Amino acid sequence: MSDVSLSPQDFQQLSAFRYQLRCFLRHSEDVCREHGVTPLQYQLLLHLLAAEGRQWATVGELAERLQAKHHGTVMLVDRCEQSGLVRRAQGREDRRRSEVHLLPRGADLAHAIAAQHQPELRQFRDTFCLSDPPGGD
Repeated sequence: MSDVSLSPQDFQQLSAFRYQLRCFLRHSEDVCREHGVTPLQYQLLLHLLAAEGRQWATVGELAERLQAKHHGTVMLVDRCEQSGLVRRAQGREDRRRSEVHLLPRGADLAHAIAAQHQPELRQFRDTFCLSDPPGGD
């Protein structure tokens, strides 16, 4: 049992946050399926697009971003590779590591899905008074 005393308002805020988060995620799941990919495949593509200064990441980096086990991420990369969304290459700096590169088809798909997320993301931001990301919308 925690020593923290929570008020009814604390529970209401947490409930509202979880509800809005779930609404956003459900919308995201629907959009991903409309585009023929799973939500995890989209997240992998999104993380590759978001990689600073490059459009690739190691399997380990992707596993961390997805909060997934390494072997599960390898299987996800395999499925994305079979679908022509990514390409795996031997690491340039460390040949024991695989680099996962975003292919044009994967980038196009991620851009299309991300665009459909913007209204929901704005609503989420407005509901919780979150600041815009650097660079704005």
